[in-house]
Amino acid sequence: MTGQRVLSAEQHARMAWARIAEPDDKTARAMVADLGLPEALEMARNGVSGRRANADRFAARLRDLSTERDLEITERVGASVIFPDDPEWPTGVDDLDYPPWCLWVRGSGAPLATVTERSAAIVGARASTSYGEYVAAELACGLATRDFTVVSGAAFGIDAAAHRGSLATDGLTVAVLAGGVERPYPAAHASLIARIAEVGAVVSEVPPGSAPTRSRFLARNRLIAALSQGTVLVEAGLRSGARSTVSAAIELDRPVAAVPGPVTSMVSAGCHEEIRTGKAVLVTDAAEVAELFGRLGVDMAEPKQGELKLSDDLEPDAFRVWQSIPTRRSITVEALTSAAGLGVAEVMGALGQLEVAKMAKRTTRGWARCAP
Repeated sequence: MTGQRVLSAEQHARMAWARIAEPDDKTARAMVADLGLPEALEMARNGVSGRRANADRFAARLRDLSTERDLEITERVGASVIFPDDPEWPTGVDDLDYPPWCLWVRGSGAPLATVTERSAAIVGARASTSYGEYVAAELACGLATRDFTVVSGAAFGIDAAAHRGSLATDGLTVAVLAGGVERPYPAAHASLIARIAEVGAVVSEVPPGSAPTRSRFLARNRLIAALSQGTVLVEAGLRSGARSTVSAAIELDRPVAAVPGPVTSMVSAGCHEEIRTGKAVLVTDAAEVAELFGRLGVDMAEPKQGELKLSDDLEPDAFRVWQSIPTRRSITVEALTSAAGLGVAEVMGALGQLEVAKMAKRTTRGWARCAP
């Protein structure tokens, strides 16, 4: 899809609203809901917002508005713009109270709807620890090998570790930016974002040239949640912005997981709070995340268990007898009846089971344990 495509009046209006209104602008949303996209835009051109005059609300941005120019820039930076009526549109974002007007996508060419069909968001603190970055990368690697697309925000810390973990296994990853798709932010991640665009997708709901702002970061977080089947929180303080992604996922009825850290670590306090209040499920590896976000009965995690021992399968009497046999010498049946608190017949039956299991053997002085 390029800037040469012919747009409908509604698509032009969507691009215009993306340029002149912030993603969470309630006045713009109300106008469009009441009148429709092109009609509401015309009202804004006439200096009216809602039912009362408000000549300067959109005036400054309307003066510089040119959807044709935005289309040209979109093509020039190697991106495309997609709309809700396009096959590539990821329908998960339609669950938002305020869905994006349209989306700018710079990437490998794979449809965004297909790329995010099986996806997991991994988010967390910018000021992360080596533990958090290791866990985020391991989760992303494991999810990528299970054919999950990893979605994050390309920020410092956990986001970057998640993207790199997916890329390390040639997995698909999507970076959702708060500014234009051609403006890597942070600038230090320019090469990382370029690599993501080569194999996955870089996405934004604001037009090229738009600067990342605080409100756009919060709006970006809701998009990360909406583009994914679930969200994993890896390291987050109590006031971490990453927790807004969790809140958005909960509002969308998407599952949320959180990774525990040391109870003394304030950078994990937000994760612990989400778990403690029941908003997030505790996870420790990619298999558990896949089970939570994936297909029922298909993406099941193997039950965790400790080291298996031969004695685990013994009957209770056999286990008592086996425990009563000294490790370095033989013991008689009579002595075993006393040590195990069992009758002769019970001890003999237990010894028979132990002998078959090759855990005990007859000796000239009685019974002894077999070597491991």
